[in-house]
Amino acid sequence: MNRPRSFRRTPSDGSPAAHLQRGRQAETLATRYLQRNGLQLLTRNYRCKVGELDLVMMDAQVLVIVEIRYRRNSDFADPLETVTVEKQRRIVRATRHLLQGRPELRRYPLRFDVLALSGPIEQAKLDWVKCAFDSQTGA
Repeated sequence: MNRPRSFRRTPSDGSPAAHLQRGRQAETLATRYLQRNGLQLLTRNYRCKVGELDLVMMDAQVLVIVEIRYRRNSDFADPLETVTVEKQRRIVRATRHLLQGRPELRRYPLRFDVLALSGPIEQAKLDWVKCAFDSQTGA
């Protein structure tokens, strides 16, 4: 009886591990870029039962929720186009969950940004869209 061979893929071959690694690299690159542009990181990868927030940051006296999107190849879809209305709703719901647990943050105006990265991660093009959508999306 022939058994299927098991094998491990290296992270550079398109395996799920490689995808996650590129995602972490994109997130780190995005965080550094935003910090260089004056934002202060409060929380990274906030997870709750209704969704996840990539970055929670402060821009002066504004609470900023940043969705990071990365596409190595944007031939089929621009990374900004992948933030669908349903994705926006999940982000808004996760933000409400965050604010329930962190009431001190409720006093700040709220902004939803999207930071899109495209191309090879080592030389990714960054496109930062401030006020990409509003909290009424999830209403």
